[in-house]
Amino acid sequence: MDLILVLWACVASARAVAGFGTDPNLQIDIITELDLVNTTIGVTQVSGLHASKAFLFQDVEREIHAAPYMSEKLIQLFRNKSEFTFLATLQQRASTSGVVLSIRELEHSYFELESSGLRDEIRYHYRFNGKARTEVFPYRMADGQWHKIALSLSASHLLLHVDCNRIYERVIDPPEMNLTLGSSLWLGQRNRKHGFFKGIIQDVKVIFMPNGYLTQCPNLNRTCPTCSDFLSLVQGIMDLQELLAKMTAKLNYAETRLNQLENCHCEKTCQVNGVIYRDKDSWVEDDHCRNCTCKSGVVECRRMSCPPLNCAPDTLPVHMGGQCCKVCRSKCIFGGRVLAEGQRVLTKNCRECRNGVLVKVTETCPPLNCSEKDHILPENQCCSVCRGHNFCAEGHRCGENSECKNWNTKATCECKNGYISIQGDSAYCEDIDECAAKMHYCHANTVCVNLPGSYRCDCVPGYIRVDDFSCTEHDECGSGQHNCDVNAICTNTVRGHSCTCKSGYVGNGTICRDIDECALRTHTCWNDSACVNLAGGFDCLCPSGPSCTGDCPHEGGLKRNGQVWTLKEDRCSVCSCKNGKIFCRRTACDCQNPSVDLFCCPECDTRVTSQCLDQNGHKLYRSGDNWTYSCQQCRCLEGEVDCWPLLCPNPNCEYTATSEGECCPRCVSDPCLADQITYDIRKTCVDGYGITRLSGSVWTMAGSPCTTCRCKNGNVCCSVDLDCLQNN
Repeated sequence: MDLILVLWACVASARAVAGFGTDPNLQIDIITELDLVNTTIGVTQVSGLHASKAFLFQDVEREIHAAPYMSEKLIQLFRNKSEFTFLATLQQRASTSGVVLSIRELEHSYFELESSGLRDEIRYHYRFNGKARTEVFPYRMADGQWHKIALSLSASHLLLHVDCNRIYERVIDPPEMNLTLGSSLWLGQRNRKHGFFKGIIQDVKVIFMPNGYLTQCPNLNRTCPTCSDFLSLVQGIMDLQELLAKMTAKLNYAETRLNQLENCHCEKTCQVNGVIYRDKDSWVEDDHCRNCTCKSGVVECRRMSCPPLNCAPDTLPVHMGGQCCKVCRSKCIFGGRVLAEGQRVLTKNCRECRNGVLVKVTETCPPLNCSEKDHILPENQCCSVCRGHNFCAEGHRCGENSECKNWNTKATCECKNGYISIQGDSAYCEDIDECAAKMHYCHANTVCVNLPGSYRCDCVPGYIRVDDFSCTEHDECGSGQHNCDVNAICTNTVRGHSCTCKSGYVGNGTICRDIDECALRTHTCWNDSACVNLAGGFDCLCPSGPSCTGDCPHEGGLKRNGQVWTLKEDRCSVCSCKNGKIFCRRTACDCQNPSVDLFCCPECDTRVTSQCLDQNGHKLYRSGDNWTYSCQQCRCLEGEVDCWPLLCPNPNCEYTATSEGECCPRCVSDPCLADQITYDIRKTCVDGYGITRLSGSVWTMAGSPCTTCRCKNGNVCCSVDLDCLQNN
């Protein structure tokens, strides 16, 4: 009875809240409001994630922005609300950069979400106290995969969710919400000329409610079950009870049958294509040329091994009907063409190669359902087919590790990925052992394990997986919980760790002493050079003289004096050995050289498509050029502009200020000049009324309505509003 009452209460509660959800007046569906259609220049409607309505933003000039009435509605919502969430589902082309949404007035971004595939960052641009601010979140979203993104702001509290995972939570300067009436909304671009997003966008919304990300990911904040959850749980329990009863009956029946069969000898058989084979029976599978055996109810098949063919000069290896391996048969020659057994040629009539002789054959060609210009004569056949004919459907034989591929006039077999042809015949392919052939990407601390058509990288004991190809160490070494000497190497083991002195030191690992190679004469200084002992090693000082070679030790080897080489890990750097010292520099770029490496020398890329227009639309930059714009470092790379905030030194002082026209803060001694300050509520001020004010408090000066004062850590800082003075 109690359960029924609870259920009725839940149903009543569910009915009471039915129909309530996100207030439609507090959200804007951007794509619906923009009324995007296939006729919109630069975008094409496509099927998105979960077959939703989506649009492909192409790599062309476009102007996707909101009408004035929509911008006004958005501005009013921003002005009246202190929190909002931006939602979108997108698939960004790999390694590209672009703006998802921008709300701006001229060059001032009030809200802009940008994804950089060049630096693997998500950037949020906004304004605070009339100045531009940028929050950078290291994350790779430009990877060609679908992602759900939700950026939520509540005053100064910021949350970033990607794919329903909370990846960042920060406290920032509260963004300006008092948008000007001239502000406009752009989708998939920053403005008419810059920030073009390349990829697919769908489900773009701005929701002016707390925790708006729950609209996209409703299960994130479900700590307590709802009535619907409770009803589903009760129904699930009832279904499980019914299933348990049925399973109990079946188990009782099975137990009865087993008791009857205890004294019987059971032989496991195999059934293939309707034929039953007894245990240990063997047969040949004609379709795949395999020998198969029934083993305890399981079919095991192995491909027949074909002997190598050494055909005579007047014969060719061919497949014959009813045989799995190729055989040598006489070839035919006609007009300089070589035909194998069974192949045909069309002259005045159709002839087929049989036992080395072209024999006339009569063949009635079927009618074709295509125009004559689309007729194609297949290789070694007499009857034409229509263009796009499926030759593989004619029974072209390919082994289980190869696949048939159609061409214009024939079909061929190609080995699947991870397989290689046997004796040059792609119809039959065998697995490539990537591990033995060193064709894998397993890094250190892993073991390569070969698989059919592939391989995997297993971590060695004591290491944990980082990705599919690499592993890193864990337990004591990574956490610093070890007793190894500072000059020892800590190695994780299955049961703990071990300590080994570094090269140039001796000891038990917990205590390591430097080896004096000079005193022990174990150094390798050459000719007349003098040995100088160093911590963990030694150096060779070569005095001037004809016997001094000036060679340079490098990566366990020796580079000769005057030798020049390119670094393995950086193809854009060149090093040289000079008098025992190594000097490295960037490779000089000779743009007159037609073979110049554009990867190392992007400034030599003169293609028009690789140029970039600056943010003002006045200056054209070449690929590789760098410039500073609005306190950002920008770079042009193959036609794409990417900008990121300038790195500013951390001023080691209590008060800082950023002057007009400058990008980085500088130290100031007067707290009243500081525009960035951490308030300490313990440092109070006393106003003109004798009232004690906490640090950060703002008030109007007594007797002066146009003067505003603020308490900054015990200092009273006042300023006069000139507009107020003129109006009063």
